[in-house]
Amino acid sequence: MQIIRHDRQEYPESIAEQESLVEAILAETAKSTLIFTEHPPLYTIGTSGNEADVLTHSIDGESIAVYPSGRGGEVTYHGPGQLICYVLADLRNSQDLHAHVRRLEEMIICTLAEFDIHAERNSRGIGVWVEGKKIAAVGVRCRKWITFHGIALNIKPNLRHFSGIVPCGMSDAPVTSMQALGLDASRNNVEQAIRHHSTVFFNQG
Repeated sequence: MQIIRHDRQEYPESIAEQESLVEAILAETAKSTLIFTEHPPLYTIGTSGNEADVLTHSIDGESIAVYPSGRGGEVTYHGPGQLICYVLADLRNSQDLHAHVRRLEEMIICTLAEFDIHAERNSRGIGVWVEGKKIAAVGVRCRKWITFHGIALNIKPNLRHFSGIVPCGMSDAPVTSMQALGLDASRNNVEQAIRHHSTVFFNQG
């Protein structure tokens, strides 16, 4: 699996990169790719989302952009201190998107276990949860069985920024982060753990 790492990207730039890679994978001029990045503060609205779930465009005087997104899911937040992990995977053989989403969740659950955080799925919705609070959002898009978009894992974002939306359509579903759970983890260490588990769950590398 090819690895691409950015310190930070504007959201439109990131989407353009993914779109280009999807076409390259379809043309068999590129292979499955894992992109690590971070975005400035912004809200994205998924295909099941509602603009009414964006409650404000500013938190503590800081402007937060809003973008429509072709991924599945509803409204979510991206920002500094949050590790974005976009997974571009070729599912033309399996044609099983549900299994792909389960692999993404399990990859993060196993990653967090390395930091002694017990994470799990929750019947309330897709993603990864710790003690009833969401620590990672998962939303994907699939074109001709090539997936893109992926995971947003909260390492140490400003959790107040989540108050500007109804996260994933659930007003009573609080969010958490590795920092809020008392762990001072570096982005680099978290990336390394995800890279290891990506080879396990995607049988590559």
